[in-house]
Amino acid sequence: MKSVLRAVLTSSVLASSVLLGGQAYAKTLVYCSEANPETFNPAIGTADSTMDAAAKTIFNRLVEFKPGTTEVGPALAESWEASVDGKIYTFHLRHGVKFQSNDHFTPSREFNADDVLYTFNRQRDASNPYHKLGGGAYEYFNALGMGTLIDKIDKVDDHTVRFTLTAANVTFLPGIALDYLSILSLEQTEKMVAAGTPELIDSEPVGTGPFVLQAYVPDSQIRYAANKDYWRGPPKIDTLVFAVTPEPTTRVERLKANECQVAAPPPPSAVADLRTDPDITVLDLKGQNIGILGFNVEHQPLGDVRVRMALAKAVDRKAIVDAVYVGAGTVAGSVVPPAQIGAVTDAGIDYDPDGAKALLKEAGHESDLKISLWAMPVSRPYNPNAKRMAEMIQADWAKVGVKAEIVSFEWGEYLKRTAAGEQDAYLLGGSSDNGDPDNMLSYLLSCDGVKGGSNRSRWCDPAFEKLLQDGRVAADPKQRADIYARAQAIVKVEVPVAPIAHSVVAIPIRKSVLNYVLDPFGRQNFAAVDMAE
Repeated sequence: MKSVLRAVLTSSVLASSVLLGGQAYAKTLVYCSEANPETFNPAIGTADSTMDAAAKTIFNRLVEFKPGTTEVGPALAESWEASVDGKIYTFHLRHGVKFQSNDHFTPSREFNADDVLYTFNRQRDASNPYHKLGGGAYEYFNALGMGTLIDKIDKVDDHTVRFTLTAANVTFLPGIALDYLSILSLEQTEKMVAAGTPELIDSEPVGTGPFVLQAYVPDSQIRYAANKDYWRGPPKIDTLVFAVTPEPTTRVERLKANECQVAAPPPPSAVADLRTDPDITVLDLKGQNIGILGFNVEHQPLGDVRVRMALAKAVDRKAIVDAVYVGAGTVAGSVVPPAQIGAVTDAGIDYDPDGAKALLKEAGHESDLKISLWAMPVSRPYNPNAKRMAEMIQADWAKVGVKAEIVSFEWGEYLKRTAAGEQDAYLLGGSSDNGDPDNMLSYLLSCDGVKGGSNRSRWCDPAFEKLLQDGRVAADPKQRADIYARAQAIVKVEVPVAPIAHSVVAIPIRKSVLNYVLDPFGRQNFAAVDMAE
């Protein structure tokens, strides 16, 4: 991979096919993304920008969600079966799948069981020789309890892998379809470590996916070429470009000018105008995200639930939704998105500034409380303008005698620092990865998430944790709904996070884009996309 792009791509090249002798030979699609990826290794990343730029383009999983659905289907495992007791899963791997090549690595073999064991064992086993590569922080793996769920993984033969679980678990199969469990190349890792260049595993990866990474210029663009050996068949577009465009209004301008053909969510105020453009289609995604205000309980006095409740009560969520989401969001009733099993509507904290003042006085902080409020530097589907939201919260808190300093960093740094617990209060959230309430609750609030860094509130509650474990085992939907309703009630009382809003995510695409399927979790997958001639 080259450190700089070989040429500056003009909008005319980006927007159309190049013709040679009357034949279209180079279709290019440009996606205006919202942020740089943290890394190109999904195992050590967390942001949607990482999963879009790495997992969905370069890699595959054992199983994957069928396009546009929450149904798990075959991928690198072409079939599988589970034991009667639900504790043993046997996966039959696909033959003839090739890993990609780059300037530093050419594979000598095809994908096999060794790569599956490496991908999982690197994350679950601290004694694995590759566990500490890339920093050794596997936030998703730890947060979702995979380390305690998987008892052992056995290689039956080169194309058969057997997982033995510590207990039956209804979230296991959709759990291993998540992007962070993209299958890595053991051979590349061995060779890069032997050569003394292990960092290339994360910056110049090889996978089995539809596109091959060619070049990356931070804050500018990422360029991919179609993987002509892709096991599902070569993509219909020859070149894929991620044009990194953090400013939402700039993404809209680029889309309208045909400098990009698909864009990350625009500002809510621009959606109505985009719907009137005859060359653009706006697709809507509802109900699978949550924007939150979180509190680091390890920073005093936020360890006092009265202070956390007071700060939550002081926030006028309706005013925030009106000003920040501009008709494309609703005040959240819970951290669990409304489309999911067991979601409740009464676990939010109502606006009550008088109640907030009373609680602060009771806690001994009537007028002396000063805290930092961290705000993301990028627009996210669940929070289109964190800076504006932070300013409104800052003003609300000032009305009850609390002084807040707004803090922000570059996106990757923001995630790293908040995972380490540097913040007092923080704005974040997430889009569901699999449509199951365990995903959001575990990632944001599990005890494993404290250790892994995803639980940025650093709150660990035994009763809540027990409910998470019960929900993973229960098979009956009604029982699971009851379990998660009780879990949400605990969150409302303890206030490690305060739910702010669920948004309607708009994805604008130009009508020249064919076969684009809206992902139910808001991710971008261009493997099957084509461009009109």
